Amino acid sequence: MKTKFLSFVAIAAIVLGVSNTTIAAVKNDGAAKNNEVSTVLTNVSKINKIEVRGNVEVFVSDGAADQVKVYNHYYAESALVQSQNGVLRISSFSDQKLVVWVTAAQLTSISAYDNAEVKSFGKLSSIEMDVTLHDNAYAKLDLDGYSANITLNNRAKADLNGSVNQCNLKYDHSSTVNSTNFATEHITKTVDGLNRTMDEDLVTL
Repeated sequence: MKTKFLSFVAIAAIVLGVSNTTIAAVKNDGAAKNNEVSTVLTNVSKINKIEVRGNVEVFVSDGAADQVKVYNHYYAESALVQSQNGVLRISSFSDQKLVVWVTAAQLTSISAYDNAEVKSFGKLSSIEMDVTLHDNAYAKLDLDGYSANITLNNRAKADLNGSVNQCNLKYDHSSTVNSTNFATEHITKTVDGLNRTMDEDLVTL
């Protein structure tokens, strides 16, 4: 019989008070293709930053309590989901995309690398939000807050929606920013090190 193997590393350490780190290593060694495997991690709290690497798609939403749900569909390699000191790290380098849904109450920072994708599910409301994209990472975010610092490096791409009072936008010429539906009252744009500041009642980037 084909089996599914699921291990949670360091959860026992949390219970024993040795560490406040939660690691989930997810492995499926031949599950039936019609079965969806998902694991909810509730031993996470006070997530304020998310770091994503590899072939991962992360959906992010606001919520009263922090929670991480890992989907393991058509998945055959190990993935790492680690929460430590408020930083949630998610990585997978399998050919099959790992899908994770993160609910956070106090998220203020998102970083993505490689081919990772980060998408908001509903509006992300935060007084201040920092978003940094590297390599070929992609983000589709609907923001609602006071300020946003958004940085795109290399060939990163971003689709921005919503509105903030102040925005600091930095990107390379090789990056792509779609901000048709994103509005701000004050913006500083820096492209390849050259910056331009705009002050209007309402600026659509």
